[in-house]
Amino acid sequence: MNHFIKITLSFILLINFLIINGQITHGVILFERKTNLLKKYDSPESQRWLRGEKVKIDRFNLHFSPKKSVFLPIESAVPSKADWATSKNTVIQDFQNNERVSIYNLFGESKVVKDNLVLRKWKITERKRNIAGYSCRRAIWMKNDSTKIYAWYTDQLIPSTGPETFNGLPGTILGLATEDGGVVYFAKIIEEKFQNIDEITSDIKIKNFYTEQELKDELIKKSKSNPWMGRVVNYLFDW
Repeated sequence: MNHFIKITLSFILLINFLIINGQITHGVILFERKTNLLKKYDSPESQRWLRGEKVKIDRFNLHFSPKKSVFLPIESAVPSKADWATSKNTVIQDFQNNERVSIYNLFGESKVVKDNLVLRKWKITERKRNIAGYSCRRAIWMKNDSTKIYAWYTDQLIPSTGPETFNGLPGTILGLATEDGGVVYFAKIIEEKFQNIDEITSDIKIKNFYTEQELKDELIKKSKSNPWMGRVVNYLFDW
């Protein structure tokens, strides 16, 4: 092996080392979610219930590792008049076993879904932006014929995870938004931190659970006599 080849190989190994060590595998991300309540609840009756509140802010922590992540709501010290208007789901994603657990709070009662990870078909674009100090690339998911969801992900954080049930991109999602801007998630603080996700979720006890379709079927059945429940079903599985 001549001197030039040795230098070239050494350079390649150094670059790979720097790239690998520049990526984060374990940590916690503080997310802030802004919900435009006037877009989400556009009927006169709903807006009376909002009592003048137009935008609701909720916060979550996303703890992540290469094997699992858990998305946890942070309870606010100041109750909102519109606490009922947004969901605060807990979502555990197990990448090794292609499994997720989603815990929904419905009118004070917890409903647990245990199912496969949600798979989405993403279109990755060239558009970029900086979020919480990380360079992110935009991806688009066509939720249906008329609704787009935008995600901004960074490959500097290795796990393919994100807020709620989102995943499937070559890195961690730090920004997520509906096309009309009605609901927007953005990372505010990112802390590199080694942690055991199983220890974080050890207090979560799962006894009875549904598949996602089973819970949808049950709620749709109940919504036949309660139109408001029908709207809740639609909002519940948005993310």
